Amino acid sequence: MRADVARLLAEPAESVDVDENLLDRGVDSVRLMSLVETWRRDGAAVDFADLAEEPTVTAWTALLRS
Repeated sequence: MRADVARLLAEPAESVDVDENLLDRGVDSVRLMSLVETWRRDGAAVDFADLAEEPTVTAWTALLRS
């Protein structure tokens, strides 16, 4: 997940803090929808609103594992 976010931001994965607010980092609604579609294609049951509610890698990881 961290790697997917980093790829979207065109940055190395280690530069993405898993607890930082990704909306502040530059993940806008269009980029977020891109992630949602990627993860859905991979079989994840993920919803845009759930990801937007708590936009951190840590929260998204927990959400996708549940």
